[in-house]
Amino acid sequence: MRFDLTEEQQMIVDTARNFTEREMMPYEEQVERDREVSPDLVQQIKQRSIDAGIYACNMPSDLGGGGLDSFDTTLVDREFGATSYALHYIVARPSNILRACRDQQIAEYLIPTITGARVECLAMSEPDAGSDVRGMKCTATRDGDDWIINGTKHFISHADMADYVILFAASGEEQTSKGVKKKITGFLVDFNSKGCERVKGYNCVSNNGYQNMIINFDNCRVPNQNVLGEEHKGFDAANEWLGATRLQVAAVCVGRARRALKLSVEWAATREQFGQQIGKFQGVSFKLADMQIQLDAAELLTLRAAYNDAQGRFSDTEVAMAKVFSSEMCQFVTDEAIQIFGGMGLMDELPLERMWRDTRVDRIWDGTSEIQRHIISRALLRPYGG
Repeated sequence: MRFDLTEEQQMIVDTARNFTEREMMPYEEQVERDREVSPDLVQQIKQRSIDAGIYACNMPSDLGGGGLDSFDTTLVDREFGATSYALHYIVARPSNILRACRDQQIAEYLIPTITGARVECLAMSEPDAGSDVRGMKCTATRDGDDWIINGTKHFISHADMADYVILFAASGEEQTSKGVKKKITGFLVDFNSKGCERVKGYNCVSNNGYQNMIINFDNCRVPNQNVLGEEHKGFDAANEWLGATRLQVAAVCVGRARRALKLSVEWAATREQFGQQIGKFQGVSFKLADMQIQLDAAELLTLRAAYNDAQGRFSDTEVAMAKVFSSEMCQFVTDEAIQIFGGMGLMDELPLERMWRDTRVDRIWDGTSEIQRHIISRALLRPYGG
């Protein structure tokens, strides 16, 4: 399978790469030092990405988005992956779940999010329910034309920047062949709603400046018109969203690893020890070879999953393979890069120690490596009744 880019696709890559190097990379050290992205910088990057035509690139063009398919969007994510996640997420695409907006939701939530006037976040994880989505305890109880929300969500990324939250809550129960399972419903909840409270989250070693928060719901009343998608069908919408974000994680990992490898090759070719370039020592040269092999394999898995998705052949298994392999590859490549640089690799004068820390979370969020392997193995065993 070949992935030769069209002239238009190469222009997309060049635009994303130039934007990354010009508008985001210069602020990496500032974000690491301050552990936040200033409001002024957020607005600057957002506006310049809008002007460049790469903001909300995954959304339909007739609604103001970039109109890119999943393959082209993956090319963009791969370029953005070279820099701090806290910076490139400002330019990131709105959640695909918002395509389920209907009626007044389109004008009130979808279009303003596409244009950058509003920002969304997504609340799924809970203190007692991480990978087990159906184990969530946050509840939504019908009360006439409203729903009453109670419970807590945590690890809610960039909720500090958001105007509203896409919330998933348990809205009932159903009997299945495997016992009673909770029904899940999605909601659009404005943060100025009574009973909805944001509080500071946890300090994380990965992705400085990209904040996580805790959201508490205490008898928060949400109108029925704010149900996103079909009532009790939120689990299906969540799975569809996770497919897109897992592909994004894979692409970001490829981009980050490409930068780490490039830095390593340049260092190995110029650093001298014992009278010669360290790249001539087998202990270093073989590391570079293994890094390139792993990187190419991860990139091919990611592009295959993205290409097939763009052709209408989305595969949970292909996305899972791309996500688990790319995230583990990036951990390997950044770790080996630090080994090649020696002590300097751990100093914050270089981006490697940040990249090494940042990529650790990629094996956890948007579905752990264990969950991805479960998806892959289940697909292998399903034809045999497994």
